[in-house]
Amino acid sequence: MARLAGKKAIVTGAARGIGLGIASAFAREGARVTLTDIRDGEGERAAAEIGGAHYRRLDVRVEADWERVFAEEVGPSGGLDILVNNAGITGFEETAGPHDPEHATLDAWSSVLHTNLDGVFLGCRYAIRAMRRSGGGSIINLSSRSGVVGIPRAVAYAASKAAVRHHTKSVALYCAEEGLKIRCNSIQPAAILTPMWEPVLGDGPERAENLERFAQSCPLGRFGTVEEVAALAVYLASDESAFTTGAEFNIDGGMLAGVADPPRPA
Repeated sequence: MARLAGKKAIVTGAARGIGLGIASAFAREGARVTLTDIRDGEGERAAAEIGGAHYRRLDVRVEADWERVFAEEVGPSGGLDILVNNAGITGFEETAGPHDPEHATLDAWSSVLHTNLDGVFLGCRYAIRAMRRSGGGSIINLSSRSGVVGIPRAVAYAASKAAVRHHTKSVALYCAEEGLKIRCNSIQPAAILTPMWEPVLGDGPERAENLERFAQSCPLGRFGTVEEVAALAVYLASDESAFTTGAEFNIDGGMLAGVADPPRPA
């Protein structure tokens, strides 16, 4: 039997990248999936290609959008089993920077946190209310390796993803304290080859060199795939992870494990 058969899922930022990979995997495992994004054309095409899924516009920064989507997709009885808070930005998509702690503007800082943190807060809040009515569910928040270690030239992104990690734990403990069968966990990807990497990799002759350089910075010597992240999300969405809440899952090819090639004694 499909691992998510009969479950209703909403995935934010699902028009492409990791969100699309997760939505596709959920659909293959039998879930009824709603893809949300602000890239309407891409989102509608993605939902059509997945089959059995559909698309709703949702700007995660806008509470009215959350209200509308939950009214349309969830209804007064709850009817939600899975929410994946995936939508996020690095800041480099909107402006080339700077994004370091000395020169970043307050507007640039606020823009990243508004999407990455406020969006997750709103998603968790609406999901808890819906899942309370329907008897339980699984909330999966996408953090990042950048939320565990410092990133000197992407400080807003790093700060937002660190906050997502901690909010995940607070949500998990709150739901447990309330006696709710709602689990909340975070996934921390790194070096997953998605469109988010494009501003960093470039599109000129340096692209191949940048790809190789970044891949070699990972202990496993390659980029990860969206399918590998999606497989972990399926586990966290399924009943197989019923005793798992407030946990963090690194999927980074060993980058957070330590130094890949430490100094050796002479």
